[in-house]
Amino acid sequence: MATIFDKIIAGEIPCAKVYEDDHFLAFLDVRPVNTGHTLVIPKQPQSYIFDLDNNTYTNLMALTKKIACHLKEKLDCKRVCMTVIGWEVPHVHVHLIPTNEIKELPLNGPNVKQATIEELSKVAEKLQGL
Repeated sequence: MATIFDKIIAGEIPCAKVYEDDHFLAFLDVRPVNTGHTLVIPKQPQSYIFDLDNNTYTNLMALTKKIACHLKEKLDCKRVCMTVIGWEVPHVHVHLIPTNEIKELPLNGPNVKQATIEELSKVAEKLQGL
């Protein structure tokens, strides 16, 4: 089933384009956290960012950096924050959110908790051996 991003890529749904080439598209989010909130997507559908081939992943990150620097300059913000969540639409997309302070980001919601060092140590032990 085609996702909303597939339909945007195909031109079936309009978008406010920030950038486009043969492999990637960047456009303004219709539900922006802040003005200039941009999504950067590969045109080739893939639902999970870490399933991208290395070349596509590297090119996506390089383009994301280029667009973030452009947003920062044009929108005169202090930072452009990046997030990849991966659940909203099953098509890889990077969120670039222009910000001037941390309180503009939803990092203190009801699902965020303070972990103890013991909890963190147990998880860190499980993750050893990379």
